[in-house]
Amino acid sequence: MKLRVINIDGKTTDDIELSDKIFSLKPRKKVIKSVIDWQMNHFKSRTAKTKQRNEIKGSTAKIYAQKGTGGARHASRKAPLFVGGGVAHGPKGQLSYKKRKLNKSEKKLSITSLISKKNILQNLVIFNDFKSEIKKTKEMNKIIKKFEITNSLIILDKSSKDKIEKSARNIPNIKVTDVNHFSAFDIVKFKKVVFTESAVKELEKKYS
Repeated sequence: MKLRVINIDGKTTDDIELSDKIFSLKPRKKVIKSVIDWQMNHFKSRTAKTKQRNEIKGSTAKIYAQKGTGGARHASRKAPLFVGGGVAHGPKGQLSYKKRKLNKSEKKLSITSLISKKNILQNLVIFNDFKSEIKKTKEMNKIIKKFEITNSLIILDKSSKDKIEKSARNIPNIKVTDVNHFSAFDIVKFKKVVFTESAVKELEKKYS
């Protein structure tokens, strides 16, 4: 399929031929959900830890006789029933949490599905590579507003990234990255996805 490429002056340059397997794929909702859930689970620190009955300091002596008191039978004060005792079935910390493994094919399919969805919704923009450095945030902000990409994931080739990263890093709702450092969650988080021409070609090589 062909997508148009524009420059920062707003003029359309030659169209670029791209793979249908990446930019015109039928979105796989189940795979996308599976990958996003996996990423969200990894964002959680899982460091909460409660003491079990065997970790509470104190006497293990039986608190009163088994029979004859009229009350329920109990062993030590460390039982979860008592204040200051252990916690039954509480969180055990990071080491006890089993993380599900994710296949590489699932990751790739989720990325291509989401990029295709952005293309279908016309939320995919391709720029020419940035030839000159943009030093001021004010100047970069004007470009962002001009092309209505105020909530965007901007994926660049190395040369373009070096030229605009500093001017864009303090602008809210904008993330500047490269082909190797973005996730399915990033694509879902931002309304639009912006590529440079070279970055698109790198993406094709990686995901085709």
